[in-house]
Amino acid sequence: MTAAREGVISDLRERIASLEGGTVRKRGCLAFGVDEIDAVLPGGGLAYGALHEFAGGGSGTVDGAAAALCVAGIAARTKGQILWCMTRPDLFFPALAQAGLNPDRVVFAEADREEDVLATMEEGLGFGGLGAVVGEVVRLPMTASRRLQLVAEKTGTMGLVVRRWRRQTEASDFGQPTASTTRWRVSVLPSEELPVPGVGRPRWLLELMRVKAGECAEFIVGACDATGRIHLFPGSRDREDQTRRWDGRTVA
Repeated sequence: MTAAREGVISDLRERIASLEGGTVRKRGCLAFGVDEIDAVLPGGGLAYGALHEFAGGGSGTVDGAAAALCVAGIAARTKGQILWCMTRPDLFFPALAQAGLNPDRVVFAEADREEDVLATMEEGLGFGGLGAVVGEVVRLPMTASRRLQLVAEKTGTMGLVVRRWRRQTEASDFGQPTASTTRWRVSVLPSEELPVPGVGRPRWLLELMRVKAGECAEFIVGACDATGRIHLFPGSRDREDQTRRWDGRTVA
């Protein structure tokens, strides 16, 4: 009788945890593999079964491309096929491969409107058999982001949103609230200096702008390598040594 009662109680606890999002925590996280970054993220990495948002640090195409490559590196380290939804077919396949994401793993879905991109993302997340679902949009309304977050929680698939601007006025939309679990900003910095003439590894300023149950942080990192991984440059958390660009201004 006692064992039966304990079984019922255990089942109820699991159901309650599921309603509260506990199933997401059980699915684990995708670690960056950089202790300093993983330490500021609840669970030690980017949560599966959640929506994560990335944008360039400015309104230009260079920072936007860096954000897309950062997402490609994250998607590359998941298991399974990747659904990439967009309105502009301007991805450079060799760059994706350089960031660790083999284009053969990617199913590209092109839509005419951003509303269709969000709807396709929702369908992909609801499928539940993909490594990650990526969507490129300018605006991410709260209602749409909430729908994506909820369906991701149900299946455990990671949702990755790339915010890409066409003009300066659109960049301000990034300040509007969304239901994303984490929100990141990626800015291009001068490449790593080499002891001999040449071009070193690209560097980014990676800013964690928002994280549920965590604190904001920023890091200077080396861009994704052929395995999709980034690395931290020494002293990158020293704000006095960091220089970043935003809204066309230089901020020390």
